Amino acid sequence: MNKDLEGLIALQKLDTAVHDARHRLAEEPERAKALDARFEAAKQRVADAKARLSENQNARRGIEKDVAVHQGRLSKFREQAMAVKTNQEYHAVQKEIGFAQGEIKTLEDKILELMVEADELNAAAKRAEKALADEQKAVEADRKALQNETTELNVSLERMGRERETLAKGLDPAALATFDLVAKKRNGIAVAEARDAICTICHVRMRPQVFNNVRRNDSIIQCDSCQRILYFAAAVAQPAR
Repeated sequence: MNKDLEGLIALQKLDTAVHDARHRLAEEPERAKALDARFEAAKQRVADAKARLSENQNARRGIEKDVAVHQGRLSKFREQAMAVKTNQEYHAVQKEIGFAQGEIKTLEDKILELMVEADELNAAAKRAEKALADEQKAVEADRKALQNETTELNVSLERMGRERETLAKGLDPAALATFDLVAKKRNGIAVAEARDAICTICHVRMRPQVFNNVRRNDSIIQCDSCQRILYFAAAVAQPAR
């Protein structure tokens, strides 16, 4: 293979790796925000579970106060029943007693329902707290991994920058200038593989003679359509079974 063509292929691989690394670094603030959002969502689920439990407890206390009111009225009516002098008064007091007892029974049933619900809500709150603790550990691990990745990417970028500088120095200036010009116009992709007489980037078919010249890999040939530098990768023979 032509030395400069081989160098340009290597240069393209480096530039692509640099682009990917920079893109990954640019994404990391959003990835960090996503980690924060995960943790905040878990905290909110705990807060919501505790709020539902608190509402249940407040409702129960309110009903218990109503029960106390009706029990006070019931005691009062029972005292009145001891002091009545006529059957009419007695029946009237008994009616009030029955009404108070019915109200108390209804309220106590509601209290029992709230107690059952409270058990479920309490269990849900504990599950949410457990999930929060697990999510906190997971987020901390992911955040540490993100920090490590940032460090590794920055180290890789410095290394690839040095490699590119060394590689570029060994290339023919005209070939390098062509590479840089095409890369600037084509979003950083200046080299393309030719396969089955087609440029694999722009997908335009090339003339048979051009493809035959590209297959030799002995010169710098550009795609007539996208101007990218073309090369041919021979198929790797599969081992016989």
